[in-house]
Amino acid sequence: MFTAEQSLLLVRLAADSGARRGELAALRLSDLDGRILTIERSLSAGVLGPAKSGRTRRVTLGSGTADMIWRHFRAWAARVGPEQDWLFSPSPRRSGYMTAGALSRRLTGLGVAAGVEHAALHRLRHGVATYLVDHGRLLKAQARLGHADRATTLRHYSHATPLDDTDVADQLDRLLNDLALDKLSGESDPGPIACPHPDVRFVGR
Repeated sequence: MFTAEQSLLLVRLAADSGARRGELAALRLSDLDGRILTIERSLSAGVLGPAKSGRTRRVTLGSGTADMIWRHFRAWAARVGPEQDWLFSPSPRRSGYMTAGALSRRLTGLGVAAGVEHAALHRLRHGVATYLVDHGRLLKAQARLGHADRATTLRHYSHATPLDDTDVADQLDRLLNDLALDKLSGESDPGPIACPHPDVRFVGR
């Protein structure tokens, strides 16, 4: 039961926070204040250290995710007195943390059981990023993912940037249509058709 709840919590938190797997492995209950999750540590090669960017960041979790964390921790604390407050732990006593690799294997196993191909924690992280960038919220994506600068976010997720130049295309379309109509009206031989760019001419025949 404990393992099943931890697995469900892992999926929900990864898909909500966009945190890296090493950051998820290093989370404690004390990192959560209401709905505000502070991410300041990461587990890499079995060693606890600062987050990858070297900066502490705070993200607001959905109320459903935060409630799930609090309910899970309190329910098991009432049954078995926890020794520490690691969020993801091999046992309800929470005397130690799960490694990043163990969390990844846990999610992969869930994917296999659910018939989901290529299930991985980084895909949940990418899902968060793609959703935010697709909705034009580049700065929010940068902050939530913990990227040091916007260039990193753009480099990885520029494909999700929405096209918002329809108004420009429509203006150019009207300009080209007006120029063509003006040139063609009353002339059997239109000759060169002017282009809005001064260095380019289209020859009409």
